Amino acid sequence: MGNDSHSVQSLAFSLLAGSARIERKLDRELSNIQGISFSEYQILVALQSSHESTATRVGLADAVGLTPSGVTRALKPLEKIGLVNTLKDARDARRSLAKLTKAGERLVNDATVSVNSVLAGVDQLAGLTKSQRVQFSALLEPLSHV
Repeated sequence: MGNDSHSVQSLAFSLLAGSARIERKLDRELSNIQGISFSEYQILVALQSSHESTATRVGLADAVGLTPSGVTRALKPLEKIGLVNTLKDARDARRSLAKLTKAGERLVNDATVSVNSVLAGVDQLAGLTKSQRVQFSALLEPLSHV
C-alpha cells in the first residue's frame, strides 16, 4: 500500500472512530433521558423536517442512511409508544407513510436539547470557530452521498 492510500485509509479510520465515539455518547444520552436510540432520533428528525411531518419509508431510509426494511423495523417501537403513526397513501394504497405525532414532535424537541448538550461537550468540535465548522462540514458533506 502506497503512502497516499495509507494516509487516505488512516483519515477514513480516524473519521469512523470519531463518529462511532460521538454516536455512542449520543446513544447513551438519548437512551437514558429520552428512551430512544440515536438512530431512532435521526428518523424522528427526518420526519419532523419532511413536508407535513410525513414521509415514506424509502424517503426516510435515504435521509438517514438505512435500508427501507431497517426503517420499518425502527418505526415499529416508535409507533407502539405513540411517537409515529402509519398512514395509507391517499394516491397509492400499496404505499404507507410514517407521520410524526404531537408526542413525537415534543420528544424530538426535547431530545434535540440533549443532542446539542452532548455535542457541545465534544471539545474537538466545540473548539472550532464558526468558519472552521463551515469548512469542515463542506469537506465532509460529499461523504454523506457515498
